[in-house]
Amino acid sequence: MVIILGARGYVGNAFCRMFDAQSLTYQPVSRKDINYTCADTLYKFLKECKPDFLINCAGYTGKPNVDACEMHKAECLAGNAVLPGTIRKACERLDLAWGHVSSGCIFTGAHRDGSGFCETDPPNFSFRTDNCSFYSGTKALGEEVLADSPKTYVWRLRIPFDNQDSPRNYLAKLINYKCLLQARNSISHLDEFVRACWHTWAVGADCGIYNVTNPGAVDTRQVVGLIKKHLLPDRQFKFFETEEEFMNVAAKTPRSNCVLDPTRILDTGAQLSTAVDAIETSLRDWERA
Repeated sequence: MVIILGARGYVGNAFCRMFDAQSLTYQPVSRKDINYTCADTLYKFLKECKPDFLINCAGYTGKPNVDACEMHKAECLAGNAVLPGTIRKACERLDLAWGHVSSGCIFTGAHRDGSGFCETDPPNFSFRTDNCSFYSGTKALGEEVLADSPKTYVWRLRIPFDNQDSPRNYLAKLINYKCLLQARNSISHLDEFVRACWHTWAVGADCGIYNVTNPGAVDTRQVVGLIKKHLLPDRQFKFFETEEEFMNVAAKTPRSNCVLDPTRILDTGAQLSTAVDAIETSLRDWERA
């Protein structure tokens, strides 16, 4: 049996759907069920449940976007940096393996040759590099808290999307934003992400960090072209002239635009479509809210 913390959230709900589809036994847990921010409370709950594995999807993302984290720093720090340590403490007391949903937003850019950052590269968009949003800084701290944890999987999600018209869906955001920023990024198809994460545990892959992104980075204009091709042929999209204009007009804090290398997760045998194929499949099967 698997415990899913933050099961009512965007990513947690995707794990629940996958478990339902595969008829796997799990227990969804939200803050309304137990106060899992308290290590002792979580420990007692897990000791009683005796799960085989735990998945943490809980955290603080800010709504409608990471700008909100700048005004709710205490909640952001607690959810993204403190909570992973709390879960680690409870799980280690029970010798329980677990997985933590992290983020690729702790990086910016790519290597000089255009290749993506791998799991051994240090974050370059964090408090330690003094160039990040508060959200990205706390996510990097969360990984530091887990750096030497021997029975923890750290799964990096990057700009999630699927075929569901949702405010959290990257494709829906591009459709609904009035003006877009041209940027190159790695992205994660949400359903493929949760399957790949579960795969690491199911096949007994080594614990540690995994960049769970679809192979091949895409840029905004490329994705817009696919949206026009498959969904909105007559839609006209506007772009900011520069990133400086974007920051002055539409954002309060710097954004992470980066490329990650998914080689490690692919080497486990996890199945991930190319980024372009995953986008096209999502758009062909688009379901409006």
